[in-house]
Amino acid sequence: MDTWTEDLRGRLDELLDEYRDHLRAAVDGLTEEEARARLVPSATTLLGLLQHVTYVEAVWFGQAVTGTPLRALGVASTPARSFVLRGDATTASVLAAHEARCAASRAAVADLPLDAVVDGRGERTLWALYLQVLRELAHHAGHADILREQLLAAREG
Repeated sequence: MDTWTEDLRGRLDELLDEYRDHLRAAVDGLTEEEARARLVPSATTLLGLLQHVTYVEAVWFGQAVTGTPLRALGVASTPARSFVLRGDATTASVLAAHEARCAASRAAVADLPLDAVVDGRGERTLWALYLQVLRELAHHAGHADILREQLLAAREG
């Protein structure tokens, strides 16, 4: 058996943290204007993506595990609203909220086995939540790469 598959839980946690770090790094060295720049027809911005993945963490590792309502978790009520930045949002504040939410996610699942069934958003196993969050983070990390590439290219242009 491959060494990295011997501890599946450890590997899943490692992958989550890699994607979390990658998404946070997407705004490194950018100005506030660049982090908020709309480069595509949708409301997607790098800072909005980071706020959205904070919402994703709250939905799947907050509400789904604990049953806590989204309002009490301090995130938007819908996926679409999770991309919309408040006027007072800054790169620092969105990064801090993401870091705090990731810490809360880790704490919420720390004592649960992967086959635990949670029911905060309908019955699901913890491993299914891990896969859902990994899928979302990987998807949005790709978006972040493209947006960051466009912003850095515009600096040279």
